[in-house]
Amino acid sequence: MSIFAVVLAVALQAAARPAPSSPCGALRAVRLLPVDQAASQPDFFTFRARLQAAVARRDEAAVLAAADPGIRTSFGDDDGLATFRVKLRDPQGDLWSDLGAALALGGRFQSPDSFAAPYVFADWPSSLDSFECAAVVGDRVRVRASADPGSAVVGSVSYEIVQVLPAQQGSGVTTQVRLANGRSGFIASSFVRSPVDYRAIFQKAGGQWRLRAFVAGD
Repeated sequence: MSIFAVVLAVALQAAARPAPSSPCGALRAVRLLPVDQAASQPDFFTFRARLQAAVARRDEAAVLAAADPGIRTSFGDDDGLATFRVKLRDPQGDLWSDLGAALALGGRFQSPDSFAAPYVFADWPSSLDSFECAAVVGDRVRVRASADPGSAVVGSVSYEIVQVLPAQQGSGVTTQVRLANGRSGFIASSFVRSPVDYRAIFQKAGGQWRLRAFVAGD
């Protein structure tokens, strides 16, 4: 058999192999574009704006007043305003920043009386793994060669879903991800958001909007 025939046979075998599976849509870019429907209901838009202002100034009384008396803050049984207050005051946590970040990323109405934020949670594709994958929440976000924030830029990614690689390979400042084309790199962690990160659920009852749940995990 000639060298050309051998090379051709190897190439054909490689082409016949199935593409490696991925929980995040490998070999095709899956985009998750920002959406915010809040303005479509002025009463909710105003309510959320006031809540965001209260969070920005860390006004505990105003935030608690916006919450439902039975607000859910975990997947256990210990819920309500008292638990929410404790979590807001926890010096080891940063619920204020978490709440501010969730509200800043838009969201979608699940019904005329229910709104879910952020959009990463509200619009996450059900076919993709919500623990191994995450959304890049930015346009032309730099992908770097290593975990060093000053390392070489090897590409960029905009509002796409990526696979998050094991934490020990990254750092708190950067997150190692695998892109749709199979390449891996590091992205600033502030631009990578999991669909099971903190999300806020709002409900309207008796003509009043309230923060009904603020939870993370599954």
